[in-house]
Amino acid sequence: MSVTGPYWQIAAKARDLRRKPIKIFIDDRHVVLFRTASGKIGALEDRCAHRNAPLSEGKVCSESLQCPYHGWRYDTQGRVVEVPALREPGNAAALRVPHYRAVEQQGFIWLAPESQASAPPPEFPHYCERGWTSFVMQTRFHGSIESCLENFLDCPHATFVHRYLFRAPTARPVRAVVRTLEDGAVAEFFDEPRRKSLVWWLLAPRGGSMRHTDRFIQPATSRVDYEFPSGLHYIISSSCTRRSATETEVFTVMTFRWGWLGPLIRLYFEPLSRWIIRQDVAMLGAQHANIERFGGARFASTRADLLGPYITQWRSAIAHGAPSPAAGQEHTQEILL
Repeated sequence: MSVTGPYWQIAAKARDLRRKPIKIFIDDRHVVLFRTASGKIGALEDRCAHRNAPLSEGKVCSESLQCPYHGWRYDTQGRVVEVPALREPGNAAALRVPHYRAVEQQGFIWLAPESQASAPPPEFPHYCERGWTSFVMQTRFHGSIESCLENFLDCPHATFVHRYLFRAPTARPVRAVVRTLEDGAVAEFFDEPRRKSLVWWLLAPRGGSMRHTDRFIQPATSRVDYEFPSGLHYIISSSCTRRSATETEVFTVMTFRWGWLGPLIRLYFEPLSRWIIRQDVAMLGAQHANIERFGGARFASTRADLLGPYITQWRSAIAHGAPSPAAGQEHTQEILL
């Protein structure tokens, strides 16, 4: 399912865009990003309107991007502002290269079609806030956005893909309450086991309760929260960018509150997180390869697939301009973890 409508997607980390333009591939389109001398960000189709040369091989000249072939210059809106071979641009002034809206926020460059509403891009909760420790992971997955979102919000797979790292096969019954929201759906888990897990052995109190919620935020964001009575809190937020129908770039912000110990905790939490996400990359890659091998996806779902159906319903509604799933629905499901 392709959802390429007017919503914000992360194109790159802001620190990756410096003096030189960079080329990216997003929504099956080749795009050039550039930063002007005053700090404005331009995102244009990577193709000069004159002779189709790649603008990403050009250079930034003050407030414009110069084509490497004949020196035509474009502003951040894709308008031709100079043709060096002419005193005035003439009829070239009416030419325009397709462009995106671009916003720099929280260290990321977000893009949306020009028709995007005025609402700003979504924010990562508590990212770089005082008292919180954060780090970012950028990961390329072979698979669709839907596959990535379901993977991030699916508890049962962790027992097998991340066995003893994140979960262990205890076969303990866990009650899950699933609710639909105005912007997606959330699952809350009760009496969840934490035994035989390296993550929780290192990063959580030995006893006591834990509040765990998995949340899908339409159209392409997942958020996982783990909270403890002591104030310890982990948030895993992932924003999915569609590179193509079969490739998804995921920008994950890991944010946690551990007080003054946060920077020390990060020393082993970050490599552990990267190890775990590489396991997901391998599994989704194998899944994608097998889907291609057998000529397409043929999925079956059960009641244990708590948020997958809502991800599909929401993204299908967006893709086809249909009404979104109604908020306020709730059901309880027992699963074994």
